[in-house]
Amino acid sequence: MRKIVHIDMDAFYASVEQRDNPALRGRPVVVAWKGPRSVVCAASYEARAFGVRSAMPALRALRLCPKAVFVPPDFARYKAVSMQVRAIFERHTALIEPLSLDEAYLDVGSDLQNLGSATAVARAIRASIVEELALTASAGVAPNKFVAKIASEHRKPDGLFVVPPPRVLSFLAPLPVARLPGVGQVMADRLARLAIHRVGELRAVPTPLLVHRFGRWGLRLAELARGIDEAPVVPTRTRQSLSAEDTFAEDHYLDELGPSIRRLAERVWAQAEREIRRPRTVQLKLKTAQFQTLTRSISPEQRPGSAQALAEIALALRERIDAPPRTRYRLVGVGLAQFEEAQTEQQPPLFAAP
Repeated sequence: MRKIVHIDMDAFYASVEQRDNPALRGRPVVVAWKGPRSVVCAASYEARAFGVRSAMPALRALRLCPKAVFVPPDFARYKAVSMQVRAIFERHTALIEPLSLDEAYLDVGSDLQNLGSATAVARAIRASIVEELALTASAGVAPNKFVAKIASEHRKPDGLFVVPPPRVLSFLAPLPVARLPGVGQVMADRLARLAIHRVGELRAVPTPLLVHRFGRWGLRLAELARGIDEAPVVPTRTRQSLSAEDTFAEDHYLDELGPSIRRLAERVWAQAEREIRRPRTVQLKLKTAQFQTLTRSISPEQRPGSAQALAEIALALRERIDAPPRTRYRLVGVGLAQFEEAQTEQQPPLFAAP
């Protein structure tokens, strides 16, 4: 029986901004660039009271909450805080599976602090986050990942909800089927046509009937309805790429993108310098005003040795775009991919200048 804790930081980006700027505390904070094409990265609970949500267009957020304070995102700072949260996790277990900067699964079957239970570990982690980082987190404790994640949402913000094994079925039964992982609106509508709205109703359907109706996914539905999930906590996966993108307030022609490409190259290079492994491939991404995505990539013989060199390669990739000359672009991105292990000391550094 696994002991899983799901930790979800409360309104993470917005909470970091409020912590670091006392003038923002108690005010509706929206983390987003303020512009016609911007989307909300995060919203404080004060802003959420007005209906503001992540991924919402910034203009809509402004209409819902005219007194909102818009703060441009600072992802480098959020990542630094996320690493501090991760350090707290590591005091209790080595089995950590991050889902994003602000949430993660922990398998605490091996309790490094000998606290005695998964619930005690969750309490200790939440207390450390408050004491050391002046932030709050919500936690769910359960015998598997998907139940723990649902549980963590039950008492947000700053809450703890525990679902011990004997209570899994009763906990799931009254929930809407849309709360199950993988059940989106389309599947929820298909189940509704069969008069299945709650997890308990789904559990009452014989498994062979679900398999007949939905194939292999029917078997998965039957397992989820019964609280069955054997997926293990998978520690941090190896990074495969780094990238940065800009979405413009107004569309630009191809020959106007140089300054943006250079800025993005600097941002990506700053990330790459913190990596032990070295990327092999440079990528350029463009999105036209008609939302067509164009990508070009190259694996140069001589890897770039600076942000400037990375920018020059990305600018060269721009010349390989064969769209009509008057095409306008709403987004540009620069990336690095195909990471490889660093060479030994006897070999020259991979990013050294020739």
